[in-house]
Amino acid sequence: MNRIRPTLLTLAAAPLIALTVAACGASGGSAGASPTPPTTANGQPATVGVANTSLGKILVDSQGRTLYLFQKDMGTTSTCTGACATAWPPLRATGQPAVGTGGNAALFGTTPRSDGGPQVTYNGHPVYLFSQDQKPGDTKGEGVNAFGATWFAVSPTGNQVSPPAPSSSNSGGGGGY
Repeated sequence: MNRIRPTLLTLAAAPLIALTVAACGASGGSAGASPTPPTTANGQPATVGVANTSLGKILVDSQGRTLYLFQKDMGTTSTCTGACATAWPPLRATGQPAVGTGGNAALFGTTPRSDGGPQVTYNGHPVYLFSQDQKPGDTKGEGVNAFGATWFAVSPTGNQVSPPAPSSSNSGGGGGY
């Protein structure tokens, strides 16, 4: 009877240990690891940088959060104000903005918002965060249609990210789309 007790304890503890180990390694809903905050060539924090995510390489802010462009914006002028700017906060620059590794300094700039404060632009697009992205690597705003247009993560070239190429593993004859 003494031999069964340790075995039962071990059997009872094994699922708990496995659950604990799995929880420690969980990524919280994002594919892959969270991107690290961008830095400049000299190691200083950058306002904008590039990270590799489930969408591919995209722009992120100084905390590794995804940056988005709004299709409704015209040139460097933001059309996202009020409730829109609450859901999609503009990326603001304090001091001299810096581009991190992988970014293109020639595409980086600022534009005045309606309140007079500067908003970061990249390739002529004002860039925004998304309030529902809770941690670095979240891309919950990708493809969202809100406030009159669609939102897209920004690629290192300064355009909306392209969707991943479809898998070509289908060897079935290819019907029409």
